Amino acid sequence: MKKILLLLADGFEIYEASVFIDVMGWNLEEGDNSTQLFTGAIRKEIKSSFNQRFIVDYTLDEVDVNSFDALAIPGGFEVYGYYNDAYDDAFLNLIREFKTANKIIATVCAGALPTGKSGILKGKDATVYDMPKRREALKSFGANVIHQPIVIDDNIITSWNPSTAIDVALLLLEWLTSKENTNKVRKLMGF
Repeated sequence: MKKILLLLADGFEIYEASVFIDVMGWNLEEGDNSTQLFTGAIRKEIKSSFNQRFIVDYTLDEVDVNSFDALAIPGGFEVYGYYNDAYDDAFLNLIREFKTANKIIATVCAGALPTGKSGILKGKDATVYDMPKRREALKSFGANVIHQPIVIDDNIITSWNPSTAIDVALLLLEWLTSKENTNKVRKLMGF
């Protein structure tokens, strides 16, 4: 079983998180049955953008990186406090641990920013939400900012807005399983 940790910060973008839940869930039930997704955050209860409450499976101190195959990080809204958690040392350290263990890391939109702040994008190609302020922030973390929807460097995927989220989730599924299996799931989901 391939295990994915969906790393959530207060103010996370619901749609950007939900695509990972749906794609991995569809694969568990209708694909090759090989993926299981779990959620993690600094606190057991967090709020998304638009103030929806969620209970996560793990707090960050409970996560054993070696028991996971991949990390998925959705972006979020500054006005809902996304960067308070996303830039917290515990959040950044967990990203570093996944990189040190050579695990796949997939981000959507502003999820590239804590990934960059963690230091693992230094000297790597990456993208982020298509806004000058966000591109400059990513650049300040040492990333080579590429102006395109999805950027892959090594085993790290970054993307630039919610419209890319489903493609990132499906790409992650392909990396974890196979192209054939992913095409089956894509078709079943109507994409």
